[in-house]
Parts: sequence; structure tokens; C-alpha cells
Amino acid sequence: MPEAPIRLLLSDVDGTLVTGDKVLTDRAVEAVRALRRAGVLFAITSGRPPRGMSMLADPLDLSTPIAAFNGGVFARRDMALLSQKTIRADLVAPLVALLESHALHAWLYRGTDWYVRDPAGPHIDREAWTVGFSPVPVDDYAGLTDGVAKVLGVSDDREAVAAAEQAARARFGNHVSATRSQPYYLDVTHPEANKGRVAQYLAHRYAVPPAQIATIGDMPNDVLMFAHSGLSIAMGNADIQVQRAARHVTTSNEEEGFADAVERFVLRGRNT
Repeated sequence: MPEAPIRLLLSDVDGTLVTGDKVLTDRAVEAVRALRRAGVLFAITSGRPPRGMSMLADPLDLSTPIAAFNGGVFARRDMALLSQKTIRADLVAPLVALLESHALHAWLYRGTDWYVRDPAGPHIDREAWTVGFSPVPVDDYAGLTDGVAKVLGVSDDREAVAAAEQAARARFGNHVSATRSQPYYLDVTHPEANKGRVAQYLAHRYAVPPAQIATIGDMPNDVLMFAHSGLSIAMGNADIQVQRAARHVTTSNEEEGFADAVERFVLRGRNT
């Protein structure tokens, strides 16, 4: 029996849609245009805050909701908020303490702001360049526990990040979602803020069955959306566990892997 044609592609951003230098290539833009010509919806999701994804809206001519914080916040192209899910206020301080017990730096994302206690900490300059705005330095996080969309743990010790992920899951269980969005980032969000839920949200919003959804990503948190799509694609730069969870593997994000996947797997055999 022939496969149903893909009607929606949901893509991760960093490590997938953009290069390692956070560049959206001309070929990636053209691939999204080809999707549109073929009648395929295109959506993006990321651990980034909404403001950190706004620069993609115009070049990609996005019409679908932008799923920031791994689905903790859905926003329109003009950044108007559609919905948000935040971490329980009483869990924020214990989460920060747990991350710091594993020698991770803890950042908070609340509303449109990003808060840090050490403005000279690892990855801050790079992250500010990526998302297009700087953090707010604070002495402590007291008084900032309401409305927190994400607590981020940061460390270049990849084993420490993995250990913190397991510890957060063991201690807080179903009260949070804890997944790595980069080898050095541990995203902790509301339990329903994960990329699997993003795929479900879009499926419901656009009445697209999972069999007609394609997903593409490179990190363990992307595997959650693979399970809710008929066509899952891992990047060539993804680790072997992520690749094994996907139906197909494309080239790396430095080798036009996103555009390659659109051409080879999503639009294969279709007139664009």
C-alpha cells in the first residue's frame, strides 16, 4: 500500500536547520519554499526562547506557530503569545540546586527575559549572539520563581550534564521534562513542554495524522517528536542513539543535511 504523502514537516533548529555557525543557508530557505509549493506545512521547534527564533520567521515566511522552549511557549510569527506552560514555582529553587550540585551553571528563562547569576559563565556570549539578546545578570533567583518557562543547566562536562539529566528525572519525575538540547545544555521545562507534544499540538491544530508528519533533528530531545511522526529523520551530526531512533539519516548540518532531507525523503517523487 503506498505511503500517505507528508503534509507537515517539523524541524529542530540548532544542529539541524542551521549550520554550526547558526547560519540559515540559501539552500535551506529554498527547501522550505519547495515545501510550500508542494503544499507541505513547515514548523520549527527549539529549546531557544521565542525571541531567539524570531530572526527565522521572515526568511522562512513562517505561518505556523513557533514552538519555543521545546513547546513550553507557542508564539505567532510576530511573537504574540499563543500559549505557555511554566514550571511549578516551588520546583524552581530545588531544580537550580540540583543542577549546581552537578557543577552546572543554572540559567532561568521567564517571560521575555533570560537571567544568569554569572555573566562571565560558559556559553553566555555565544548564546547571546545566537538568540540576539543578552541575559539579565542577578545576584540570586529569589523572587523570579513564578512563570519560569525553562531552567537551563550548562556545562562543558558532558558526563556531568548527562548525570544531571538522570538526577532531575529521578527526583522530579513527571513534574518536569528534562532533556539535553545540546551536549552542554540540559533543558528543564514543564512536563508537557517537550518536542513530542509539539508534534501532537501541530497534528491537532492542522488536522494532520501522525503518519503524514515528518520530523527532523539531531539531539536526544528530538527523539520525542520522532515517535509522533510517520517519517523521522536524524542529522548526520547526531549521535548514534539518535540516528538509530530515526527512520532515515541525512547528511550533517554542515553539509546541507536539512535541504538534503527535504529533497530526498520529504518531497521525493513530488512535483515542486
